Amino acid sequence: MIKMGEIVNVKEIVENKKVELKRRIEELNKRNIFPKLALILANDDNASRIYVSNKRKLCDELGILEDEYTFDKSVTKQEILDLVNKLNQDENVYGILVQLPLFEHLDEEEILLNINPNKDVDGFHPLNLGKLAIGDETIVSCTPKGIITILDSLNIDLKSKNAVVIGRSRIVGKPMIHLLLNRNATVTVCHSKTKNLEDYTRNADILIVATGVPHLVTKDMVKEGAVVLDVGINRIDGKLKGDVDTQGVLEKVKYVTSVPGGVGLTTVVSLVENLVEIAEKINRD
Repeated sequence: MIKMGEIVNVKEIVENKKVELKRRIEELNKRNIFPKLALILANDDNASRIYVSNKRKLCDELGILEDEYTFDKSVTKQEILDLVNKLNQDENVYGILVQLPLFEHLDEEEILLNINPNKDVDGFHPLNLGKLAIGDETIVSCTPKGIITILDSLNIDLKSKNAVVIGRSRIVGKPMIHLLLNRNATVTVCHSKTKNLEDYTRNADILIVATGVPHLVTKDMVKEGAVVLDVGINRIDGKLKGDVDTQGVLEKVKYVTSVPGGVGLTTVVSLVENLVEIAEKINRD
């Protein structure tokens, strides 16, 4: 019988990553390179405003320049497109982020498609997703990138591991699949139409859950000694809960991330890491 598992200390992983990023940013600054993030907020979603605030705080902490462009419901699609085009041409702007969701009357797909792929700090542009799919160097979506950071920090070799991803969104599931494949894992993807989900999850050495269904994954659905990463964020009676019954699976797994205090902490720091990588690539000797 395996001993009680461990809740991953993601906060410590993020703090270590911040130290590394601060060093890299200082190195860029010594060369008179000052990475700037442009952030566009065109919605009235409270959660988005919290996310933007968290991004602003981290940029301030690490020494990243940041410009914010906030719009009300009167904004037109063309105004956003004109701004995106202006930022695409601005050599001082290294990354452009459009905070989703946008107001309903705005065309998300068209706006995202108009961001210069080389400044697509969120990694959502089809060109970057396509490069990821064929294993080329590219900008990677922030949450999947954060999951890889966690796995690397735990010294988990993904080669030949059975990895199961529950969820197939463009933001998490699809890029996650390719990141795992590029690390030579054997990958299975499950989703809302998958029958007998537990038949797949019980075989997973690495289980990544991103469904938005609270406590979907329970103790009887996981393999002993597995690593479980919970991406779900569900608000129940004013409290945040994940897609995994954390306390239940702890009796069987080796590692599990919690909600809150888990994968979500890596998303913003991954955004800054993407911005730094863009600046380093542009300014390579």
